Amino acid sequence: MPTRPNLTVIRCADIDASAVFYRLTGLEFEKHRHGTGPEHYAASDGIWTFELYPASAKFPTGGSARIGFAVDSCDEVVGRLQGAGFSIEVPPTDSLWGRRAVALDPDGHRVELTSPPSQ
Repeated sequence: MPTRPNLTVIRCADIDASAVFYRLTGLEFEKHRHGTGPEHYAASDGIWTFELYPASAKFPTGGSARIGFAVDSCDEVVGRLQGAGFSIEVPPTDSLWGRRAVALDPDGHRVELTSPPSQ
């Protein structure tokens, strides 16, 4: 089996605010708690799980992470994010990889959104 990602966890100052941002990209979350661990959000497609955990002194937010999502329409997702007051660092533009934009989540993580090139 080839190596592939199956889990991404980011630490957030406010997991509820971050869940709003990532829901606007198309992710669907459920709240989880494992044993005595912290309550967090998880979105999974059965292969890959993306989790939002609360930041702590031991696990602070890490704004240097860059996360990428393939979306159906980069322009539509950017419109939803802007409409909700989130910052767009790079507006939608055509690139070699398709239509691409970079948004900032509430903790400053750069989130790349890419949709297929126009036919």
